[in-house]
Amino acid sequence: MVCVSGNFEGIFDEDYLYFYATFLTEERSDADAELLWRLLELEPGMAVLDLACGHGRIANRLAARGCRVTGLDATPLFLDIARADAADRGVAVEYVQGDMRELPWTSSFDRVVNWFTAYGYFDDGGNRRVLDEVAKVLKPGGRFLVELNHRDWVLRNFRPQHHVRVGDDFLIDDVTFDPVEGRTTTRRSFVRAGAVRDASFTLRMFTFPELRDWLSAAGFTEVEGYGEDGLPLTPDHRRMIVTARLPD
Repeated sequence: MVCVSGNFEGIFDEDYLYFYATFLTEERSDADAELLWRLLELEPGMAVLDLACGHGRIANRLAARGCRVTGLDATPLFLDIARADAADRGVAVEYVQGDMRELPWTSSFDRVVNWFTAYGYFDDGGNRRVLDEVAKVLKPGGRFLVELNHRDWVLRNFRPQHHVRVGDDFLIDDVTFDPVEGRTTTRRSFVRAGAVRDASFTLRMFTFPELRDWLSAAGFTEVEGYGEDGLPLTPDHRRMIVTARLPD
Protein backbone atom coordinates (compact mmCIF):
# COMPACT_ATOMS: atom_id res chain seq x y z
CA MET A 1 0.00 0.00 0.00
CA VAL A 2 1.51 3.30 -0.99
CA CYS A 3 0.65 6.98 -0.99
CA VAL A 4 0.09 9.16 -4.04
CA SER A 5 3.71 10.28 -3.92
CA GLY A 6 4.86 6.66 -3.86
CA ASN A 7 6.41 7.24 -0.44
CA PHE A 8 4.73 4.97 2.10
CA GLU A 9 7.72 4.53 4.37
CA GLY A 10 6.74 5.19 7.96
CA ILE A 11 3.03 4.41 7.56
CA PHE A 12 2.78 0.65 7.08
CA ASP A 13 5.39 -0.69 9.45
CA GLU A 14 5.85 -2.22 12.89
CA ASP A 15 4.16 0.76 14.58
CA TYR A 16 1.11 0.23 12.38
CA LEU A 17 0.89 -3.40 13.49
CA TYR A 18 1.40 -2.45 17.13
CA PHE A 19 -1.49 0.01 17.24
CA TYR A 20 -3.86 -1.74 14.84
CA ALA A 21 -3.57 -4.99 16.79
CA THR A 22 -6.03 -3.47 19.27
CA PHE A 23 -8.88 -4.09 16.81
CA LEU A 24 -7.46 -6.46 14.19
CA THR A 25 -8.07 -9.33 16.58
CA GLU A 26 -8.19 -13.02 15.75
CA GLU A 27 -11.96 -12.92 16.16
CA ARG A 28 -12.35 -10.02 13.75
CA SER A 29 -10.05 -11.63 11.20
CA ASP A 30 -12.04 -14.87 11.41
CA ALA A 31 -15.27 -12.93 10.86
CA ASP A 32 -13.78 -10.96 7.96
CA ALA A 33 -12.67 -14.15 6.23
CA GLU A 34 -16.10 -15.71 6.74
CA LEU A 35 -17.86 -12.67 5.29
CA LEU A 36 -15.77 -12.40 2.16
CA TRP A 37 -15.97 -16.18 1.69
CA ARG A 38 -19.74 -15.83 1.56
CA LEU A 39 -19.92 -12.69 -0.59
CA LEU A 40 -17.45 -14.03 -3.16
CA GLU A 41 -18.96 -17.53 -3.09
CA LEU A 42 -15.51 -18.99 -2.57
CA GLU A 43 -14.89 -22.72 -2.79
CA PRO A 44 -11.91 -24.90 -1.88
CA GLY A 45 -9.49 -25.17 -4.77
CA MET A 46 -10.17 -21.68 -6.15
CA ALA A 47 -7.14 -19.55 -7.03
CA VAL A 48 -7.32 -16.34 -4.99
CA LEU A 49 -5.14 -13.23 -5.03
CA ASP A 50 -5.10 -11.20 -1.83
CA LEU A 51 -4.07 -7.81 -3.18
CA ALA A 52 -2.28 -5.67 -0.57
CA CYS A 53 -2.34 -8.67 1.72
CA GLY A 54 -0.55 -6.98 4.62
CA HIS A 55 0.59 -9.45 7.26
CA GLY A 56 -1.54 -12.28 5.87
CA ARG A 57 -4.47 -12.25 8.26
CA ILE A 58 -6.96 -12.88 5.42
CA ALA A 59 -4.77 -14.83 2.98
CA ASN A 60 -3.75 -17.45 5.53
CA ARG A 61 -7.32 -18.00 6.63
CA LEU A 62 -8.51 -18.51 3.07
CA ALA A 63 -5.68 -20.98 2.52
CA ALA A 64 -6.76 -22.86 5.64
CA ARG A 65 -10.21 -23.21 4.04
CA GLY A 66 -8.69 -24.84 0.97
CA CYS A 67 -8.12 -22.01 -1.51
CA ARG A 68 -4.89 -21.71 -3.50
CA VAL A 69 -3.83 -18.28 -2.30
CA THR A 70 -1.28 -15.75 -3.50
CA GLY A 71 -0.65 -12.60 -1.47
CA LEU A 72 0.93 -9.43 -2.85
CA ASP A 73 2.11 -6.47 -0.80
CA ALA A 74 4.65 -3.68 -1.07
CA THR A 75 5.96 -3.98 2.50
CA PRO A 76 8.67 -6.61 3.14
CA LEU A 77 8.05 -6.63 6.91
CA PHE A 78 4.39 -7.51 6.44
CA LEU A 79 5.28 -10.31 4.02
CA ASP A 80 7.80 -11.78 6.46
CA ILE A 81 5.15 -11.84 9.19
CA ALA A 82 2.61 -13.36 6.78
CA ARG A 83 5.01 -16.15 5.83
CA ALA A 84 5.78 -16.92 9.47
CA ASP A 85 2.06 -17.01 10.31
CA ALA A 86 1.38 -19.31 7.35
CA ALA A 87 4.08 -21.68 8.61
CA ASP A 88 2.57 -21.63 12.11
CA ARG A 89 -0.85 -22.45 10.68
CA GLY A 90 0.52 -25.16 8.40
CA VAL A 91 -0.80 -23.56 5.21
CA ALA A 92 0.88 -22.82 1.89
CA VAL A 93 0.56 -19.28 0.51
CA GLU A 94 2.75 -17.72 -2.15
CA TYR A 95 3.75 -14.26 -0.93
CA VAL A 96 5.08 -11.76 -3.46
CA GLN A 97 6.46 -8.26 -2.98
CA GLY A 98 5.15 -5.93 -5.67
CA ASP A 99 3.14 -2.96 -6.85
CA MET A 100 -0.58 -3.44 -7.39
CA ARG A 101 -0.38 -1.18 -10.45
CA GLU A 102 1.88 -3.73 -12.20
CA LEU A 103 0.73 -7.28 -11.49
CA PRO A 104 2.85 -10.11 -12.92
CA TRP A 105 -0.01 -12.42 -13.90
CA THR A 106 -2.61 -12.77 -16.65
CA SER A 107 -5.95 -14.63 -16.36
CA SER A 108 -4.64 -16.55 -13.35
CA PHE A 109 -7.17 -16.10 -10.54
CA ASP A 110 -10.79 -17.02 -9.88
CA ARG A 111 -11.09 -14.29 -7.25
CA VAL A 112 -9.21 -11.15 -6.19
CA VAL A 113 -9.63 -9.68 -2.71
CA ASN A 114 -8.61 -6.18 -1.58
CA TRP A 115 -9.52 -5.85 2.09
CA PHE A 116 -9.41 -3.20 4.84
CA THR A 117 -9.05 0.09 2.96
CA ALA A 118 -6.07 -1.07 0.91
CA TYR A 119 -7.29 0.77 -2.21
CA GLY A 120 -7.16 4.47 -3.01
CA TYR A 121 -3.59 5.47 -2.08
CA PHE A 122 -2.54 6.56 -5.59
CA ASP A 123 -3.62 9.45 -7.79
CA ASP A 124 -6.73 8.81 -9.87
CA GLY A 125 -4.73 7.49 -12.80
CA GLY A 126 -2.92 5.03 -10.56
CA ASN A 127 -6.10 3.94 -8.81
CA ARG A 128 -7.81 3.29 -12.14
CA ARG A 129 -4.79 1.33 -13.27
CA VAL A 130 -5.16 -0.97 -10.27
CA LEU A 131 -8.67 -1.90 -11.43
CA ASP A 132 -7.37 -2.55 -14.94
CA GLU A 133 -4.68 -4.82 -13.49
CA VAL A 134 -7.24 -6.71 -11.41
CA ALA A 135 -9.29 -7.30 -14.56
CA LYS A 136 -6.14 -8.52 -16.32
CA VAL A 137 -5.25 -11.13 -13.69
CA LEU A 138 -8.77 -12.52 -13.28
CA LYS A 139 -10.01 -15.43 -15.34
CA PRO A 140 -13.15 -14.89 -17.45
CA GLY A 141 -16.10 -14.86 -15.08
CA GLY A 142 -13.80 -14.12 -12.14
CA ARG A 143 -14.90 -11.89 -9.30
CA PHE A 144 -13.34 -9.02 -7.39
CA LEU A 145 -14.10 -7.74 -3.89
CA VAL A 146 -12.85 -4.46 -2.42
CA GLU A 147 -13.56 -3.34 1.16
CA LEU A 148 -13.00 0.26 2.23
CA ASN A 149 -14.35 3.24 4.14
CA HIS A 150 -17.92 4.25 3.30
CA ARG A 151 -17.54 7.88 2.25
CA ASP A 152 -21.16 8.78 2.95
CA TRP A 153 -20.88 7.61 6.56
CA VAL A 154 -17.41 9.07 7.11
CA LEU A 155 -18.40 12.56 5.99
CA ARG A 156 -21.64 12.51 7.97
CA ASN A 157 -19.67 11.52 11.09
CA PHE A 158 -16.44 13.33 10.24
CA ARG A 159 -13.90 13.67 13.04
CA PRO A 160 -10.83 15.78 12.23
CA GLN A 161 -8.84 14.11 14.99
CA HIS A 162 -8.92 10.66 16.48
CA HIS A 163 -6.49 8.40 18.27
CA VAL A 164 -5.70 4.85 19.31
CA ARG A 165 -4.23 4.23 22.75
CA VAL A 166 -2.18 1.24 23.85
CA GLY A 167 -1.09 1.71 27.45
CA ASP A 168 0.85 4.96 27.51
CA ASP A 169 1.38 4.94 23.73
CA PHE A 170 -0.74 6.80 21.18
CA LEU A 171 -1.42 6.84 17.46
CA ILE A 172 -2.91 10.27 16.70
CA ASP A 173 -4.46 11.20 13.36
CA ASP A 174 -5.26 14.73 12.19
CA VAL A 175 -7.49 14.44 9.13
CA THR A 176 -8.71 16.94 6.54
CA PHE A 177 -11.02 16.30 3.58
CA ASP A 178 -10.80 17.97 0.17
CA PRO A 179 -14.22 17.74 -1.52
CA VAL A 180 -12.81 18.82 -4.89
CA GLU A 181 -10.27 16.00 -5.00
CA GLY A 182 -12.38 13.58 -2.97
CA ARG A 183 -9.42 12.88 -0.69
CA THR A 184 -8.55 12.81 2.95
CA THR A 185 -5.09 13.86 4.05
CA THR A 186 -3.97 12.29 7.31
CA ARG A 187 -1.09 13.57 9.40
CA ARG A 188 -0.24 10.73 11.73
CA SER A 189 1.83 10.88 14.91
CA PHE A 190 3.15 7.79 16.64
CA VAL A 191 3.85 8.40 20.32
CA ARG A 192 5.53 5.27 21.61
CA ALA A 193 7.98 4.53 24.40
CA GLY A 194 8.53 8.25 24.92
CA ALA A 195 9.42 8.94 21.28
CA VAL A 196 7.33 10.82 18.71
CA ARG A 197 7.37 10.09 14.98
CA ASP A 198 5.29 11.83 12.30
CA ALA A 199 4.16 10.65 8.86
CA SER A 200 1.37 11.45 6.42
CA PHE A 201 -0.68 9.96 3.61
CA THR A 202 -3.64 10.75 1.37
CA LEU A 203 -6.54 8.47 0.55
CA ARG A 204 -9.15 8.67 -2.21
CA MET A 205 -12.69 8.37 -0.86
CA PHE A 206 -15.39 6.83 -3.04
CA THR A 207 -19.16 6.85 -3.17
CA PHE A 208 -20.63 3.60 -4.41
CA PRO A 209 -21.83 5.05 -7.75
CA GLU A 210 -18.38 6.47 -8.49
CA LEU A 211 -16.55 3.23 -7.77
CA ARG A 212 -19.22 1.30 -9.68
CA ASP A 213 -18.56 3.47 -12.72
CA TRP A 214 -14.79 3.03 -12.41
CA LEU A 215 -15.23 -0.75 -12.23
CA SER A 216 -17.54 -0.69 -15.24
CA ALA A 217 -14.93 1.28 -17.19
CA ALA A 218 -12.38 -1.42 -16.30
CA GLY A 219 -14.64 -4.08 -17.83
CA PHE A 220 -16.54 -5.36 -14.79
CA THR A 221 -20.25 -6.11 -14.60
CA GLU A 222 -22.71 -7.02 -11.82
CA VAL A 223 -21.27 -4.43 -9.43
CA GLU A 224 -22.95 -4.66 -6.02
CA GLY A 225 -22.53 -2.82 -2.72
CA TYR A 226 -22.72 -4.17 0.83
CA GLY A 227 -22.06 -2.96 4.35
CA GLU A 228 -19.79 -4.47 6.97
CA ASP A 229 -22.59 -6.87 7.97
CA GLY A 230 -22.86 -8.26 4.44
CA LEU A 231 -26.29 -6.71 3.88
CA PRO A 232 -27.07 -4.29 1.01
CA LEU A 233 -25.33 -0.96 1.50
CA THR A 234 -27.18 1.77 3.40
CA PRO A 235 -26.15 5.26 4.61
CA ASP A 236 -25.70 3.84 8.12
CA HIS A 237 -22.95 1.39 7.17
CA ARG A 238 -19.46 2.49 8.28
CA ARG A 239 -17.73 0.23 5.76
CA MET A 240 -18.42 -0.36 2.07
CA ILE A 241 -17.82 -3.69 0.36
CA VAL A 242 -18.06 -3.72 -3.42
CA THR A 243 -18.15 -6.89 -5.51
CA ALA A 244 -17.85 -7.08 -9.28
CA ARG A 245 -17.59 -9.73 -11.95
CA LEU A 246 -15.78 -10.07 -15.25
CA PRO A 247 -17.82 -11.30 -18.20
CA ASP A 248 -17.33 -14.95 -19.17
